[in-house]
Amino acid sequence: MTASPRQRRALRRRGLESWALLGSAGLLLAGSVLPAPFVIEAPGPTFNTVGEHDGRQLLGVSGAPTYPSESVLDLTTVYVTGGPDKNVTVLTVLGSWLDPSASVVPAATLYPRDVSDEEAAQHSMMAMSTSQEDSIAAALTHLDQDFGTRLSVQGTVPGGPAEGVLEQGDVLRGVDGRPVSSLPSLKSALDEAGERGVTLQVERGGTSREVEVDTVRDEESGHWQLGVYLLPAYEFPIDVAFELDEVGGPSAGLMLALGIVDELTPGSIAGDRHVAGTGTITPDGEVGPIGGIRQKLEGAAAAGAEVFLAPEDNCAEAQGHVPDGLTVVSVRTLDDAVTAARAVGDGGDLSALPACAAP
Repeated sequence: MTASPRQRRALRRRGLESWALLGSAGLLLAGSVLPAPFVIEAPGPTFNTVGEHDGRQLLGVSGAPTYPSESVLDLTTVYVTGGPDKNVTVLTVLGSWLDPSASVVPAATLYPRDVSDEEAAQHSMMAMSTSQEDSIAAALTHLDQDFGTRLSVQGTVPGGPAEGVLEQGDVLRGVDGRPVSSLPSLKSALDEAGERGVTLQVERGGTSREVEVDTVRDEESGHWQLGVYLLPAYEFPIDVAFELDEVGGPSAGLMLALGIVDELTPGSIAGDRHVAGTGTITPDGEVGPIGGIRQKLEGAAAAGAEVFLAPEDNCAEAQGHVPDGLTVVSVRTLDDAVTAARAVGDGGDLSALPACAAP
């Protein structure tokens, strides 16, 4: 039996449709397994810094009187899917682009090349450890409580003024006869000296000595520098145990510092209200920008926060992404954060605080 022209056309059409279906199935299969060079950021859990975590106080402060708090002071986190050894698939990336609470970013923006998951995790936990130390320093600075600081040399910049003069393990004690015990005090002394160079009082192997070091001006910041990597080592009058092993990175610094201030201050810094926030912190209380601000806003709102404390430098990115019912306040320092939290607790006019972003 011979097929008619109409039947032959129908057979060809069905054949083309079958190949199209097979092609689509092949693309879906490839998309489900082929890796994409991206990571996906999504809202993570929040943790009350003046509450409990896994049955233990998240901030365990000893060595000074502490006071119970009715406030909720949440630090916020971001879930990151993907990484150096954990590529996400094309389909996962496409699905995340359709999710308004998620962000798809190039993996290279978060992880340097040739870095393993293990190395990235170690770096993240080291950043958290440094952030914790800095949060204690910032809190004590805000409360005008004294503590000791040693500036220890970790290395020198190749070709810089300090190369061959300072050694790893050296402790900087003074500049031109004036004691220095913090990075801000060192920066001030170097800027005052300018291009003439400085005489450093250094402790090396238990012995004090003086060394002459030239200075070089950083073109970007305008400050005078030694070309040295320094690590502050603190001597605090209190001990703080942090019960938060699964969170890494430096962005919890602001809320940890705010929690420590609340623990060491009578009453509840934000009353019985719910405040969340994020931001890096320096020992002198300056708040720095972080990644994943949109996801942290979403996570804070989902947890029931009324007010969010955001670094000033993140406000432009947050614009247009503020969940309903969440007031976002811009902060530059820990002092700003304390002022905002107290205004929330006192029922003050939040519109008088620096607004960060609109919905």
